[in-house]
Amino acid sequence: MKSKIILFIFATAFFTGCNEDLLETIPNDRLSSELFWKTDKDAVTASNAVYRYLENVNSFFGWDGMTDTGHANLLTTAQAILEKGQADATHVVFFNEWVDAYAGIRTANAFLANVDRITTKDQAMIDRLKGEVKALRAYLYIKLAALYGDVPLVTTEISLEESRNLTRTPVAQVWDFISKELADAAEVLPKTQADKGRITKGAALALKARAMLYAGRYEEAANAARQVMDLNVYSLYGSYKNLFSYAAENNQEVIIDKQFIKDTYNNNIFRLMAPYSQRNFGSFYVPTKKLVDSYQMANGKDISDPASGFDPQNPYKNRDPRLRYSIFVLGDTLPNGKIYNSVPGSGTADAVDYSWFATQTGFNVKKYITREDLVQPENGGVNLILLRYAEVLLIYAEAKIEMNQPDQSVLDAINLVRNRVNMPSITGVFSQAELRDIVRRERLVELAFEGLRYFDIRRWAIAEAVMAGPVYGMTYSKTGTLTTISIPASERSFNKDRDYLWPIPQKERDLNPQLTQNPGW
Repeated sequence: MKSKIILFIFATAFFTGCNEDLLETIPNDRLSSELFWKTDKDAVTASNAVYRYLENVNSFFGWDGMTDTGHANLLTTAQAILEKGQADATHVVFFNEWVDAYAGIRTANAFLANVDRITTKDQAMIDRLKGEVKALRAYLYIKLAALYGDVPLVTTEISLEESRNLTRTPVAQVWDFISKELADAAEVLPKTQADKGRITKGAALALKARAMLYAGRYEEAANAARQVMDLNVYSLYGSYKNLFSYAAENNQEVIIDKQFIKDTYNNNIFRLMAPYSQRNFGSFYVPTKKLVDSYQMANGKDISDPASGFDPQNPYKNRDPRLRYSIFVLGDTLPNGKIYNSVPGSGTADAVDYSWFATQTGFNVKKYITREDLVQPENGGVNLILLRYAEVLLIYAEAKIEMNQPDQSVLDAINLVRNRVNMPSITGVFSQAELRDIVRRERLVELAFEGLRYFDIRRWAIAEAVMAGPVYGMTYSKTGTLTTISIPASERSFNKDRDYLWPIPQKERDLNPQLTQNPGW
């Protein structure tokens, strides 16, 4: 079913290359009015073009790779510069995220401005497509607002000259727009869609829940999450271990995903993220000791608790199952059937000291790394989950905690997530601060390397604390002595007076001096 979206994504290339009159060429950066906006199929094609602006693979994993729980493994990458706090307003990541988001917004605006020109036989379908595109546009504005704060709010097609005079809209107004857009979209969208991968009512409401959590509007976040829960459409998939596999695609937990097909619209997740021994290009982003240590023992106790039963000589035994479902640790079986051994000096291609392409921390990401992609690591087809029901449950719990409304529904939501992997329930009476710690840790381990940690540590205003200092990796036995890896030349830095907002890219300000800059940049 997912091929219906993917096969139309490239339609713009077809429609912009058909005019043989070189003196009257059709612009190659937009759909031509002379050739398009005629049929219902045109509406579907144009809406599908907006889907391509959902998160790309490198950004998706890179968000966690620039935090306390992940590390940009190749020191020459753009994300490594951000991790060390050495970027300025000319940095390519700041520019690319801005440009990609506004390219998607421009595509959405073109759709909404022109789709009603079609003489349709199916107005309900047109209305549904409008809802999808509005939700996708809101998705892009969520990221812009979270990263840059005040940003130009552009909701119509504009000329090049108009674009050079845009000013920044106060971020509160941007959040207002996002909230209304997603509520309006939810009104016209169906609960389910036969064509998998398309935005649904639940997707719009779940995006609203995420957005309002990011905005600190906790009542709206809790209400939107509750609406998703009350749809009775979504539930947790039975196997966390298999959740990120081909076999689990389009399961009942997935709310938004980016759909891929091998050979047609593929991804390079395996090539980017798998252990180096598995025909990997360089383990771009790898987990840190902080993430691994955050997984509790199977009995629900932290590994720092003397009563937990944690054995430093056998550190991965009897742990929260999500640890070994999410991260390659010593002794795990690799996709090629061999055993993962990243200990320095082990001689394997995954050893920390084997190559600068191998993991520097001794850990690798396991989510989405499947045996099916071993032969062609750059030709993956597994769908990338961008928002799932477990996140909605944790949004609901966090929002209620922040409103200081710790009723039983809060613990129920958290325990649904924990019980899925047979972790013991959280019980008892807790202070707001204790509950806050519980839900934050649950987000950390449940949603590890799913593109959320970077936004979490910024909205919680803890980045300057958790991002300070060296990057640590695994602890292993070296001639009988426990040794923890500390990565050289990877001292992190986060300036609390500057880095909570990204800079407006300098290239954009050169083109449009009306765009003011964020403090410190």
